[in-house]
Amino acid sequence: MMTVRALVAALALCLAAASQAGSRLLATGGANSIEGQAGGGITPWAVISGYGDLGEWGGALGLSRVSVDDFQLDTQSASLGFDNRLEFSVSRQDLEVEPLGLAIRQDVFGAKVRLAGDFIYGSAPQLTAGLQYKRNRDMAVPQALGAARDSGTDLYLAVGKLWLNEALGRNVFANGSLRWTAAHQTGLLGFAEQRELVAELSAGLFIDRHWVIGAEYRQKPNGLQAVAEDDWADIFLGWFPNTRVAAVLAWTELGDIAGLEDQSGWYLSIQLSQ
Repeated sequence: MMTVRALVAALALCLAAASQAGSRLLATGGANSIEGQAGGGITPWAVISGYGDLGEWGGALGLSRVSVDDFQLDTQSASLGFDNRLEFSVSRQDLEVEPLGLAIRQDVFGAKVRLAGDFIYGSAPQLTAGLQYKRNRDMAVPQALGAARDSGTDLYLAVGKLWLNEALGRNVFANGSLRWTAAHQTGLLGFAEQRELVAELSAGLFIDRHWVIGAEYRQKPNGLQAVAEDDWADIFLGWFPNTRVAAVLAWTELGDIAGLEDQSGWYLSIQLSQ
């Protein structure tokens, strides 16, 4: 069976073979999220990965790290978009639980399709449907905390819009999502038998065409009886020097995780795009 790292390499080759220069505006492909899909740091957005427009290929390769008081999460991801309508992604997450000296690995396979509207043009916002199939490879801690399953599929609807020259002549964007999920801590602590509906929100302001500031909020299902699961939030600064490179730095507030309280710290992602 092909490994996640092999799939990442395969998507990288596909991305390199896509010779067209993307036609979309700078930064409108978002950044790589912790689950591998185009979006912000902690949430996927309605946008399609890369800069490919109608009839064009695009995509991104990304590395990210979240470092909070007692945990460190590293993600390697690759995504491929076509026609500014379809997106496929794969990522490997490696979570270090520092107080216990152990690691939890998870694979995430994603797909996304634009259903209606456009993120940039026209009055209707872009509406996207997506899924994330997640497979936890290290279930000792999740099972000890009461997780019922080692895999699950998140389904979501996302709507997003960029308004040009809106606030003092600067571009503004917003994104909202509804996610149907059974995941505990995005699946890193396993999955429940039943799904819950949760909300996610993001908004940002372009300081200029290369720099953006914003914030994200991610509601969490809190399905484990043994430990609490708090909602997540971040404030971020994104840098898009050109359509090939992007970086995002954020301060994250993740609340209680696996019984360890008040987890906060920084997030950094680096992305190569086409």
